[in-house]
Amino acid sequence: MRLWSIHPRFLDTRAIVAVWREGLLARAVLSGKTRGYLNHPQLRRFRDQPNPISALDAYLSEIVVEAESRGYDFDRSKIVFGRAPSPIMDVTAGQLLCEWIHLNRKLAVRDPVRLVLQFARNPAASPFFRLVAGPRADWEKAADCGMSGSATA
Repeated sequence: MRLWSIHPRFLDTRAIVAVWREGLLARAVLSGKTRGYLNHPQLRRFRDQPNPISALDAYLSEIVVEAESRGYDFDRSKIVFGRAPSPIMDVTAGQLLCEWIHLNRKLAVRDPVRLVLQFARNPAASPFFRLVAGPRADWEKAADCGMSGSATA
């Protein structure tokens, strides 16, 4: 399960479809509708919110907006659609950089053209997240982000 902190505009087709599908799975887990993935590390940051389902719906609303801008037809009825009026959760610069490296390694294999187009760009966080200084998250399991220590925003 990968619930990207990176702005959805950077995600390739496979990643945006996967984050939608996995976000819906996360929603089912947090709603108690399935017993799989109960302890998945990426769910921790949503589970720690005062209203985990509302937070996840706001996150997925940003995914829907990006998907629709590309002409994809994600079923909004699967969430309570509502874009967050301001960032809801923090993401550290170290986590964002880790995800950026992880995504770009994937793009090198499955979408080299997209990789070339965004290679020199700086990663941006999803509008759902507020970027703060700090190292990668303790729940991050990606071993290939090539980082240790902290980064700044």
